[in-house]
Amino acid sequence: QLRLVESGGGLVQPGGSLRLSCAASGFTLNYYAIGWFRQAPGKEREGVSCISPSGGITNYADSVKGRFTISRDNAKATVYLQMNSLKPEDTAVYYCAADIGACGSNPLDFGFWGQGTRVAVSS
Repeated sequence: QLRLVESGGGLVQPGGSLRLSCAASGFTLNYYAIGWFRQAPGKEREGVSCISPSGGITNYADSVKGRFTISRDNAKATVYLQMNSLKPEDTAVYYCAADIGACGSNPLDFGFWGQGTRVAVSS
């Protein structure tokens, strides 16, 4: 069974940090780009970051550049999103998703998704 499971969300104060994990099972992660997306209440889902299968290519939304870092450990079948200098506007449910090959430009390119992990940034 193909699965992506996110973890690491929680409540953090502004300026704090969290590291999200996306653990894959049931398929060979090495062949897939992994994207992180988020959806805040009342807003559309937006792309946050994506990493190529080898990890050599990464991209970020302008809103998180310089604060978030995506990485992957294919041996552990896990992708990470290190989030620093968190802001209240980062509050959302964060999802990881898999896209065969390169990072797609559209969420519809991503074939399967995790269940999400909630991040709340508040004092």
